[in-house]
Formats: sequence, C-alpha cells, structure tokens
Amino acid sequence: MTSPISDVVLGLPSPVAELADDRARAAGVRVLLKRDDLIHPDLPGNKWRKLKHNLAAAASRGSGTLLTFGGAYSKQLLATAAAGHHFGFATVGVVRGEEHLPLNPILARAAELGMTITYVDRTRYRNRTDPAFLRRLRREFGSFFVIPAGGANADGVRGCAELPAEITEPYDVICCASGTGTTLAGIAAGLPVGRTAIGFSALKGEFLARDVAALQRAYGRATANWTVQTEFHFGGFAHRTAELDAFAEDFRERHEIDLDPVYEAKMMAGIMALLGRGRWRPGTTLVAVLG
Repeated sequence: MTSPISDVVLGLPSPVAELADDRARAAGVRVLLKRDDLIHPDLPGNKWRKLKHNLAAAASRGSGTLLTFGGAYSKQLLATAAAGHHFGFATVGVVRGEEHLPLNPILARAAELGMTITYVDRTRYRNRTDPAFLRRLRREFGSFFVIPAGGANADGVRGCAELPAEITEPYDVICCASGTGTTLAGIAAGLPVGRTAIGFSALKGEFLARDVAALQRAYGRATANWTVQTEFHFGGFAHRTAELDAFAEDFRERHEIDLDPVYEAKMMAGIMALLGRGRWRPGTTLVAVLG
C-alpha cells in the first residue's frame, strides 16, 4: 500500500484491555477486549480494515471514485464516505430502498463528507452485481471502483487477516461480531496455529458459514479454525429486544463502554451467556473484538 493511505493517523494497533467482569471470573475465563472501536471516529474497527486494501487497489488502478452499496443505516457506507473524504476519492453510495427525508444521521453524515447518494429498489439491489446494472450506474456516475456491501471481498478479508498479529498477549479464542462474514474470514485466516475464532452472527439463519468459506476461498486461504454462533441474533439483522437493550445498558454501567446494538452487543451478550453455561474451560483466554 502506498502513502498517504497507509500513513493516515489511526489508533493502530488498537489497544487490548482486560475486561474485569464477575461473570468471566466466575467461569475462570480471562476476557480481553480488542478495542478496534477506537481506531478512528470516522473509520472504526473492521470498517477500516475492510477498506484499507480496497483503497490501495483503487489508487493503483487510477480510480478516482469509489462506489459501494448498503442499507440506509449502513456504517460501511459512512466509512466509505469518510475514506473518500480523507484520501481524496469521490464516493457514491447505492442505498437499498426509497429515499426518506430528512436523511437519517448516518446518511446525513455521509452526504456531509461528500458522498453522492442514490437509491434503488430491493429487487435491483439484490442484483447489484449484475453487469447490466453496473453499466447503468457507470452511465450515470462515470468510471468507479466497486467496493462490495460490507467490504466483502478478498481485499476486505486481507485487511481483517492483519488483526491477530496485533495481539501480543497469549490467548486461545478470538470472537467477533459477524454480518457479511468478512471479518471472521480474515481473522481466522490470520490466526496462529492452535487458536480458534468464533463469529457471532447478527443475522437470523444458517447461511453465514457458507459465506465465510467462500470469502476465504476468494482470499486464497481456507481454514478450519472457525465456527459461526447463530443463537444470539436477537430477532435478526438490525433487530433488538428489551433483553438486548438491558444487557447493553448493564454493560455500559459496568464498564463505561457503549456497545453497538446491531453487532457488538449481540456478541458480548452471547459471550456472557456461553460463559454462564461453562462453554470454555477455566484458564481459557478469550479476545472479543469491538468495532
């Protein structure tokens, strides 16, 4: 990767801090938090990791415009807008669904950072990789470099694969929240021998393992050191329950950390539930990735 993309002032490597929690102590398990949420206010966590090598690829091809896809509350859309702002790319966000004004806070911030926002119906959005659809977008917006929804491609996996090397403390298991599966695919690909990864799916259904495997194949490193935990979706993607909200509020009061209800709150609730069931042997060290 070439400067200045690699030289942006980011909080990398992100810090690792022990979580002092009586539920972990009762289970005899040490829990460490990998605070990717502190990397950068506009480019937090796995959003930066998934964009990093995509930006380098766009720059190497001379592309001046990034185009990406997402729902109306997609933080990947916002992160792409921020990356364009910081690194001199024009950005286009293709949003699933109809326009609603005023813009929600995520899309408003993306527009403030210079992103051109366009809307497509759900049928066309499902066919977003269709060459005819992309040709129509190019007629409208000119030449662009495509970053898939969620940064779910080999370059996104590559950025996430760099995370394990940043952890210098001994550990046994690393946990992450999973949407597209890109972060899990990358973390598992980058793990040292003997460690395992668990992705806590934020979506309802059993399809995520298939997607993670496909992403690893695209990256060129398929591994068998990961699993997907599908129990803790709390109703599905972007859904939440009173139980989840109560957990997140209790976690904030205990640790002064705000958990994203779409992803990280579900992961941490799952980890605490599994600790209570004795999922891990006493003496195990877990790393939970926030961000």
